Amino acid sequence: MGSALSKNKNAAAAATFFAFMFLQYVVLRFGNQAGRGFLSDAVQENVYRFIQIAAVIGFLSFAPVFRLIKSSSGKTAAALCGLGVFFCGSVLMFFFAESSAFYLAVTFLTVFALGFTGAGVYLKMASYAGSGVRIGICTGAACTAATALQYFLQLHRLYKIPLGIFMLVSFSILGFVFSGGFQTSFQREGKEEPSPARPLVFALIIAFAMMLFTGYYNGYIHHLQIASGYSEYNVYTWPRLCMIPGFLLFGALGDLKKGRFLPLATLCVSALALMNAVLAGQSDAYLLNMCLFYIAISAVVSYYDLTFFRLAAKTKRPALWAPAGRVLDSLTVLFVWAFDVSSLSAAAVLAINIAALTAILLLMALNGDLDFSSKPVSSAPPPAPEENGTADVFEAVRNRYGLTPSELKVFRELVLTEDKQTAIADRLSIKIRTVQANVTSIYRKTGVSTRSGLVAVYHDSNRK
Repeated sequence: MGSALSKNKNAAAAATFFAFMFLQYVVLRFGNQAGRGFLSDAVQENVYRFIQIAAVIGFLSFAPVFRLIKSSSGKTAAALCGLGVFFCGSVLMFFFAESSAFYLAVTFLTVFALGFTGAGVYLKMASYAGSGVRIGICTGAACTAATALQYFLQLHRLYKIPLGIFMLVSFSILGFVFSGGFQTSFQREGKEEPSPARPLVFALIIAFAMMLFTGYYNGYIHHLQIASGYSEYNVYTWPRLCMIPGFLLFGALGDLKKGRFLPLATLCVSALALMNAVLAGQSDAYLLNMCLFYIAISAVVSYYDLTFFRLAAKTKRPALWAPAGRVLDSLTVLFVWAFDVSSLSAAAVLAINIAALTAILLLMALNGDLDFSSKPVSSAPPPAPEENGTADVFEAVRNRYGLTPSELKVFRELVLTEDKQTAIADRLSIKIRTVQANVTSIYRKTGVSTRSGLVAVYHDSNRK
């Protein structure tokens, strides 16, 4: 398994995210039961909220810890230490009954470690996104597999032995991935880009507004399920499987045209959750409400995961920004709780959601998310200066360094333009992975490691 993941970044990305999402689903399910039969209903509702706080603290702790630790080995050790705490806490939660103060204390520690570990996973996913991995398909497939597996092993009926085996396998995958170290900055081709401050801020506001659609019903149903003893009302029943087509759809959209259609598609689907405010309180519409809720959840989660994976790879602090969407998810739960949104009238919630919808459309328009016009890519790079005959110079480079015809085309782009590898791939009508493979081979054959070095190679051949 280790060698296969090392050789295939797509498989590594999918396996990494599956392992974390599966463990997160399972452990949060254990945690949401903490205090059952031991605490009053009102106090148990607060346990759910404090679990969100523990997760947020865990996620936010990762970036400063990694910034303080300078050595690569130290960062790896810190991540593995967090994973070890997560593993030990999960084992205790697996074997002990939830109706005790000990289980409650272990829950908060485990969820904190879950957040810390999750931030490491999200940093890994940002590094995969920055290296040309099909991040949409990978996260969609991972979330689909994690959702289905958790449902059939833990929620449909508790199959404790296979559940424990899959948890162990998932921890092993994360242990292997973390042992490989962490990339905390990502090289960008062409001109140095400023940190994408505006897209980051817009993405945060858009994601928060979208989560308001689901936040109301989330708080409402959690109150009902605790009051009913997880019998008449339960968020973990079959409508949860509605997330599967959602994750698959939005995973595919995330890779289509570099995710150009993802924001608007997410908005259209998540807006279905507006119906939750209309149908809430109607017992005959409960299952329909749950289906709408979970479809919207899959849309919003896909949006913020893919958006922040890609944006984080362009920032100077990817460890901080990669898990930003997930942190905001938990903060939205706390926001809904703090302002008691779930107790508002249906009309008030509907008005809030419509206002959020209007704000999202405005922000998307300002951010360019609604611009689907095709931007033509020039068929050839700008002409090179004719010093001794450009064609002769490139032919000399090819002969001297043994470049293939494909490598020579990429070399010409790298020397005569400042375009990124993605733009080069579009212009040459080849895959980004082909460009990346050619660039690696060109650097190896010429003995340089930067584009400026390749320019020097070009001018050196021009003088001879």
